[in-house]
Amino acid sequence: MNLGRQAIGPTAPTQIIDVRFDADCKIFTCSTPSGFAVYRSNPLTLVSEREVKGGTLSIILPLHSTSLLFLVGGGRSPRYSRNKVIFWDDALGKEVAELEFSGDVMGLACRRQNLAVALKRRVVLFEITNTVKRLQQWETTENSRGLVAFATAPGSTLLAFPGRQTGHLQLVHLPPCPAPPIDSTPGSSRTYQSPRLKPVPLRRDPLTHLVAHTSALSTISVSPTGRYVATTSETGTLIRIWDTDKGKNSHEFRRGIDQAHIYGVAFRPDEKECCAWSDKGTVHFFSLERLNRTSLLRHVNAIFQSNYLSSEWSYAQYRLPTPPAHVAHSLSQTNRLGIAHPDAGDDEKWTVGWIEVPPKPTSPVRNKSPLPSTRGVPLSPPRSNRQGAYRPSSPLSPQAPPEPEYQLVALTYTGGWYRLSLPRFTEPSERSGTPEPYQGQGRNNQGRTSAVPMDSSSQRSSDSKTSTSRRRNSDAQKMDSTSCQVEEFRRFGRWDGWG
Repeated sequence: MNLGRQAIGPTAPTQIIDVRFDADCKIFTCSTPSGFAVYRSNPLTLVSEREVKGGTLSIILPLHSTSLLFLVGGGRSPRYSRNKVIFWDDALGKEVAELEFSGDVMGLACRRQNLAVALKRRVVLFEITNTVKRLQQWETTENSRGLVAFATAPGSTLLAFPGRQTGHLQLVHLPPCPAPPIDSTPGSSRTYQSPRLKPVPLRRDPLTHLVAHTSALSTISVSPTGRYVATTSETGTLIRIWDTDKGKNSHEFRRGIDQAHIYGVAFRPDEKECCAWSDKGTVHFFSLERLNRTSLLRHVNAIFQSNYLSSEWSYAQYRLPTPPAHVAHSLSQTNRLGIAHPDAGDDEKWTVGWIEVPPKPTSPVRNKSPLPSTRGVPLSPPRSNRQGAYRPSSPLSPQAPPEPEYQLVALTYTGGWYRLSLPRFTEPSERSGTPEPYQGQGRNNQGRTSAVPMDSSSQRSSDSKTSTSRRRNSDAQKMDSTSCQVEEFRRFGRWDGWG
């Protein structure tokens, strides 16, 4: 009779086939063996849920916040053939169009009125209005990852995909993207103003090709206006940001020194920051306007000519939490072999998207003007305006509309939904990681040194205590400036999902 202690855990792990945000990260789709569902990113709410019989879906791409979804079959038993793209109107609950190709569909990208389909060696562009019209196609190198990306802001024109050679990037400028309709997201009311960026003006000689990497590309991401393009290679150590207006490499960020599979790069809606996430279970944050963390040996880079010393490192990062060893052991499918659950390690597959959070309401600021003194001086009457009538000033000072706060939503294929807030960016100093300069002992308020006699033993103990306290303060400031905070977490349920 076996009376050994058994860990309590789920009988089967969560099975999520695909999770994908729309271009604005307002909604996302989730594909499971039983069907698919559409959720609002924040607050996390279920928009619609469909049961699919006869197979599974590998890609469910929403066209912004509309009811039109693009479906591609996949998995062990695909619902549709892998060489087809199905247009699904979720409001009608039925298929409305179908595209068929000679090869398997590797990837999709869309913007308003356009759809790009990535095949193994070509990219095909379609126009989507009341009808579907094929516009153009381009030859590419082997594109088994299905890399293709649009600039989706109103007025943007850029389409990016791999070139004909390994590591090359091809850029195509299309007609301007139309503006979205008013209140495109159902049920959402915006009480703050989101900043709208102006699209990048098209050059007379627009950039069409870039030699991005020496190895094959692993991800391609385009900023909303099309000003920046982010590329990563199979090596997984560098993220290169390209300025399409100037036609040069504007930033080179380093994720790490070991090889990794970078899943994607996402630009913040205001294009001031970007983030990259990989199979290491970490997401790294980089600033596009300020200096990120750099190596302390970057000053000797002119001697060694090393790209490692001149690279910029992330100013903040977040790592997915790992369960204890006994929990990971109990959640694994093959406990006898001791293989950990996907939540517990570097093989976690996930995706990330930026969201806008309304700022917290603040009380109006009152004018704090000093009252005039009335000791022996009579008060003069207030000055009148040009019309001759006196109008008292309002005690409440006018305020500009508050700017939105940007946060991150991370979705894991094991059923985790994280809403993360970023730390405030602090400009790194030349002596980062070291305590502030020593100010001296026994200084009075006037800045002069007071002649206080101290013996050598007391001085050494005081110096050691001071250095320890400064080291603790510097470490605390460093931790506060590089750590993200989990604002909310939800777990995917086998029966109700994230509902």
